Amino acid sequence: MTLLNDHYTYRVTWSPEDEEYIGLCAEFPSLSWLAKSPESALKGIRKTVESVIQDMKDNDEKIPQPIASKNYSGKFMVRVPPEVHRSLAIQAAESGVSINRLVSSRLSQ
Repeated sequence: MTLLNDHYTYRVTWSPEDEEYIGLCAEFPSLSWLAKSPESALKGIRKTVESVIQDMKDNDEKIPQPIASKNYSGKFMVRVPPEVHRSLAIQAAESGVSINRLVSSRLSQ
């Protein structure tokens, strides 16, 4: 069983609690795979996702779209307390930039 369109977002990190590497998939946050090597952790989580997707297909469940396939507008709204908004407006004015430019710059750091 090989997934032809496996464009999901995988990550492997060390788990101090388990003393093993853990493979994760952003689109399936409830899944993980522990292994002694990072390569095995990645292989394990990919096989787990493949198995779960097949099961979802068999049960006519909606399969998550890969993050890489989604289109993003570059816009999102963040609510902050009025005093934070005021502080950002002052900092932006003092820097000679818009609030959007100031916040975008900070988020990209």
